[in-house]
Amino acid sequence: MRLSQFIRESMFEILTEWESYARTLIPPAETMSVEGLRDHAELILLAIAKDIEAAQSESQREKKSKGWAEPLTSDVTSAAAHGALRQLAGFDPVQLAAEFRALRGTVLRLWKLKAGAAADPAGLEDIHRFNEGVDQALAESIASFSDKISSSRDTFLAIFGHDLRNPLSAVSGCLRILNDLRAPAAQRERAFGIASRSLGSVERMIADLLEYTRARLGGGIAVAPRATDLAALCMEVEEEVRAAHPGHQLILDAPQTLSATVDPDRMRQALINLLANAVHHGAPDAPIAVTVEDRTDGVLVEVRNRGDAIPEDMQQVIFNPLVQLAAAESATQDRPSTSMGLGLFIAREIANAHGGKISVTSTAAAGTAFTIRLKGD
Repeated sequence: MRLSQFIRESMFEILTEWESYARTLIPPAETMSVEGLRDHAELILLAIAKDIEAAQSESQREKKSKGWAEPLTSDVTSAAAHGALRQLAGFDPVQLAAEFRALRGTVLRLWKLKAGAAADPAGLEDIHRFNEGVDQALAESIASFSDKISSSRDTFLAIFGHDLRNPLSAVSGCLRILNDLRAPAAQRERAFGIASRSLGSVERMIADLLEYTRARLGGGIAVAPRATDLAALCMEVEEEVRAAHPGHQLILDAPQTLSATVDPDRMRQALINLLANAVHHGAPDAPIAVTVEDRTDGVLVEVRNRGDAIPEDMQQVIFNPLVQLAAAESATQDRPSTSMGLGLFIAREIANAHGGKISVTSTAAAGTAFTIRLKGD
């Protein structure tokens, strides 16, 4: 049996085994749906099967093995689309390459087991042609992946510059007022307050950026856990956010006391980030609910808001700031201040540093809920 025929007839078995591998060894794949994980894999294999049967010169073979071959059509290839979607799903280049390595190994192993492929000249030629096709598909995927990374990084820097400009402009204007000795005392006092808040926004943005950089470089976020009344901490955070956003209704449901071994400063940071996200993206006329529960398996803290549901595919990657930017870079609506997307990423890193997890659920009926689960003492 020709390898191309085997690929067509055994597609379901190939994809099932390949999916099993991806879910166990590639972290972003663990929570992906079957459709999301397999996305263009079938189309990639069918294109390779078709290419195996097509005549080609030695020059064409060499170009394909090096990833230099021209696409068969002017349209975006399935492999290129696959690379772009993997960037959106939070894969890194090593994990993307591992997918293709697993796909290659799965097809060849199953062909040998199921079809009894022999090392005859025709079989060896099919293997060579198959490897050339996989190499070309991998090259197209990586090129598309890299383009998306570059685009999202440029967008990230542009938004960071935009978000810094607003508070710095406010500080500049306030300094002019403070420097004007003829300005009324009330105006100078108000200008001082605005400048202080604006500088606080700048400090938070820079701190978030440093946290993000440290985590991406492998340092993670350091925590110093100690016995803490988590219920009292949540109450303090709720009051702080309520004062900063008096137009939003916040509801806290928590026991009077709840002892937990956490880093109080880091947990405060995570909770403020989640509440700030709820304020920015939730419906302004709907309450934001904060729930704290002491369960047998640990502690749960949930922040829920009403508003537009987060699409299911974005729920799997919402904690990756560059992924958020890549998905929204073509949007025309204005972005809120401090919209770099670092808040959710840092909240996840803080939960991970405590040995816990953070997750999100979002539906039009129930709203959007971010939940931190911490293990019990």
